[in-house]
Amino acid sequence: MSYRVCLVCLGNICRSPMAEVVLRRTLADHGLGGLVTVDSAGTGGWHQGDPMDQRASEVLTEHGYDGSAHRARQFLASWFGEVDLVLAMDRDNLRVLRRLAPAGADVRLLRSFDPA
Repeated sequence: MSYRVCLVCLGNICRSPMAEVVLRRTLADHGLGGLVTVDSAGTGGWHQGDPMDQRASEVLTEHGYDGSAHRARQFLASWFGEVDLVLAMDRDNLRVLRRLAPAGADVRLLRSFDPA
């Protein structure tokens, strides 16, 4: 069984899917790809099923990443039982996720891991 991480922004077409693609590759490059499952979602559902924003996809491509398979999804409260760590891309989404989260859920701001 792998450790499960979900990165969350507002619509799941820019920030969180970019972070998902980069984190997945970084983990694989460090031999952890088989130990950690990474996905992403949005707190809002209006982009469900849409591909990544073209500008976000272009930035990833310029840096050697492929985000073409991404399709936007909305984060559901029921996912807390399936995910070990939920990483919000900003404070607004962090607040939304914490309101949805059951006691003991690990919900953090992505930048909380940056010591600077």
